[in-house]
Amino acid sequence: MNPTYDFHGLVALVTGASSGIGFAAAQAFAESRASVVLADIDEQRVSAAADKLSAAGFDVIGVKCDVADERQVAALIERVITKFGRLDMAFNNAGIPGPSGNFTDETGDDFDKVNAVNLRGIWTCMKHELLHMQKQGSGAIVNCSSLGGLVGQSGRAAYHATKHGVIGLTKSVALEYAPSGIRVNAICPGVVETPMFAALGEVSAEAMKQVVLDQPIGRLGRPEEIAASVLWLCSAAASFVVGAALPVDGGFTAR
Repeated sequence: MNPTYDFHGLVALVTGASSGIGFAAAQAFAESRASVVLADIDEQRVSAAADKLSAAGFDVIGVKCDVADERQVAALIERVITKFGRLDMAFNNAGIPGPSGNFTDETGDDFDKVNAVNLRGIWTCMKHELLHMQKQGSGAIVNCSSLGGLVGQSGRAAYHATKHGVIGLTKSVALEYAPSGIRVNAICPGVVETPMFAALGEVSAEAMKQVVLDQPIGRLGRPEEIAASVLWLCSAAASFVVGAALPVDGGFTAR
């Protein structure tokens, strides 16, 4: 059973919120009584996700936003402030898997595309979130790195480079803004049952069996388990946690 929080009167923003970990986090924030802004590049899917939560009685809106475009990110944050008057918690989750294959086969465009979303996108989101959180003198930001931010993997150089970068960015910004009452941390999810994992390609039954065997806990993660770590880092229970890169990986990096 996950702990429960009371975020009544607080406002949360989740990017990449139309499905998977992002939607699970948005739902968890809403169930904890926060007002929630769901943002995603897919307008139809994020609207459907927001409608689902709204129909359940939660105070949410869905906004189309490409985090690789700073103008859209700035407009997103202004929309949050215009609608709710404040921004207390942000989960910068939007990301793409990037190219897979031989490193020397990757193109500059391949690298730039994954970097624009996974690293520069988080840089941009934090920049505009912090502009408003500074005025409040409070706030909590959680950036989504990855197991790929802690280890390397053959054939996934660009993705892992961006996720390592997220951790460095998180630590540096955390040190800069901790005196302003704003906590910045990162989570590093392991292999989780999400659409992004499925998008890496069709996985045979044998390959999936091996993936599961590679997990010390003996199974894949669930989106709601990752969401639980995000809420904890945003809560007063984690008030002394600053600049952390928290593995949520079923023990994979403990080996």
